[in-house]
Amino acid sequence: MWKKPWGYKEGFICGAGLCVTGLLLQWTIGGVCWQLFAWPVNFIVLILYLCLLAVMHALRKRVYCFGWLSHYTAAVSSLICVAVITVVMGLVRQVPSTQPPAELIGFSKMLSFWPFVLFYVWLLSTLGLTILRVSSPFEMRKIPFLLNHVGLFIALLSATLGNADMQRLKMITRLGQTEWRATDENGKLIELPLAIELKNFTIHEYPPKLMLIDNETGQALPKDDIPEHLLLEGGVDKGKLQDWEIVVLQSIPMAASVATEDTLKFSEFHSMGATYAVYLKAKNVKDGRLCEGWVSCGSFMFPYKALRLTEQVSLVMPEREPQRFVSDVTVYTREGSVIEDTIEVNHPLKIAGWNIYQLSYDETKGRWSDVSVFGLVRDPWLPVVYIGIVMMMIGAVCLFVNAPKGKEKKVDNKVNPEEMFEKEEVSVQTERILWSREEKEECV
Repeated sequence: MWKKPWGYKEGFICGAGLCVTGLLLQWTIGGVCWQLFAWPVNFIVLILYLCLLAVMHALRKRVYCFGWLSHYTAAVSSLICVAVITVVMGLVRQVPSTQPPAELIGFSKMLSFWPFVLFYVWLLSTLGLTILRVSSPFEMRKIPFLLNHVGLFIALLSATLGNADMQRLKMITRLGQTEWRATDENGKLIELPLAIELKNFTIHEYPPKLMLIDNETGQALPKDDIPEHLLLEGGVDKGKLQDWEIVVLQSIPMAASVATEDTLKFSEFHSMGATYAVYLKAKNVKDGRLCEGWVSCGSFMFPYKALRLTEQVSLVMPEREPQRFVSDVTVYTREGSVIEDTIEVNHPLKIAGWNIYQLSYDETKGRWSDVSVFGLVRDPWLPVVYIGIVMMMIGAVCLFVNAPKGKEKKVDNKVNPEEMFEKEEVSVQTERILWSREEKEECV
């Protein structure tokens, strides 16, 4: 072991050493605080790191470790270590960045876990030194290789250092009001260089449905299977739920409950807080029992109304599920721009370096909500990440275009294992001779 040239054994020992070092750092000083790398610290770290790679590349013939880091054995070893710890990250539930790790080791907060960060730096350093070694001397045939590796290096490095500059904020706006303040993950109030005025908020709901529930537990029936429901859409006015035949006699999309002397009924109500109500008959096909009455899902102003069929079963209308909710907004920027647009789920608004997403609304009021909650995300390093991804895509296309065409001549399909082993031994011995020659030249 530790005989030149270094191989996978030495690589995995280096990985074990980094893991032990990371654990000691984790238990002594805590996890990595990425907020310390906010601008301009991350830019300074980037310049120093690139200079360090350049110095290591220049000293690769004097310091054997620096030269080995650009070898494929170091690349494979680092890649395996990163893959293993990434699998652990996927198996362990991660906690938000604002919370401490759920266990002593720190697996539940992997992005701040020192062994993960050290493995990541090892992989990046191997990638960077490989790029420097291959690029000198420069040849046209190396372009696909360099595009792939340089693109990956740029994407990984910029995504890591730019993490501290990413802002994820939440803004609560009210109808007819302009808001320019938002809160971060810690609840800190932050003033923004833009303001949002909520002009209108609309919710499109799925059609109402009827279900049977157990009066004691409140569970939908049947309990041991997928609950049955009757969807009231497209003029549907009859159906069957288990042993009950349902016939809808009257349907009021905008209704209000009105209490009488002995019962509760619904009437038309075209105003805020209106609910959906139906008057129906339910007949049991087994014993012929007949029940009729109003059923409603209710709203923040009016309670829901269920129809009791038996002592064990009731017919209810659950709350209507939102299908689509849209916010009509006017955005004002510090530069004086005024933009009117709509924001909905999966259709964010991009303005002044911010992505504005539709997050939520006042769920207690449902379709009558006068509150819209937006998520604002700003990532100034994202264009650099995209540049790296585009370079990798171009490199992949170049590899595909420059792939050798035609069938190669087959010399001998039979492979002698002994000859392969001899060739490998010769290559290893040759590499050792080259390294010994370089060391002698350095001594001279």
